[in-house]
Amino acid sequence: MTVGFPENVLARGERVERDLHPHWLTVVVPTILGLLLAAACVGIAAATPDDATGNRIQWIAVAVLVVIAVPAVVVPYLRWRTTHYVVTSHRVMVRRGVLTKTGKDITLSKITDVSFQQTVLDRLIGSGSLHIESAGDSPDEDLSNIPHSNDVQQLVNRLIDEDDLRRRSHGRDLGVGDEVDLLPPETPDRPVLAEERRRPRRSPD
Repeated sequence: MTVGFPENVLARGERVERDLHPHWLTVVVPTILGLLLAAACVGIAAATPDDATGNRIQWIAVAVLVVIAVPAVVVPYLRWRTTHYVVTSHRVMVRRGVLTKTGKDITLSKITDVSFQQTVLDRLIGSGSLHIESAGDSPDEDLSNIPHSNDVQQLVNRLIDEDDLRRRSHGRDLGVGDEVDLLPPETPDRPVLAEERRRPRRSPD
């Protein structure tokens, strides 16, 4: 389980089965671009003369490279790092967003189908997409770039079965308790009065 998801959002008895980020290959291109920008910055610093004109060129180059790096390198990495696909014993949680956070919780009891899709490239890198269909008015959820998507699909299906079994067992336990609660309370015996205690008892005929 990847450390980083706040477990204080979990209910009592709920456990995290899998905490995932999108596949690490989603940040490979931004990482390579960041290395190229850093190399370009070093190259410009080495190629320009060490005087006032050279320093001005270096500062301009650094400013341009930073402007390029922020949306092309920093933002994709932060988006990857702040995207959580969390599978718990009770639900599937999706959290996204760097500055503006969005989230969605799908209760296991409302999930009607879980399917995955893999391209040839996805099979080579161990990735894929999950499609979760849920009952009710909530729209279906598509989770892209899931590491080992087929394993996650099997995990969610197993947890759905366990959740259904737990709910059935809990319902049966509540049914037994309800029957006990519905029984009428026993009527307490009427207290014997002092006059009745002093009254002589008749012997049976």
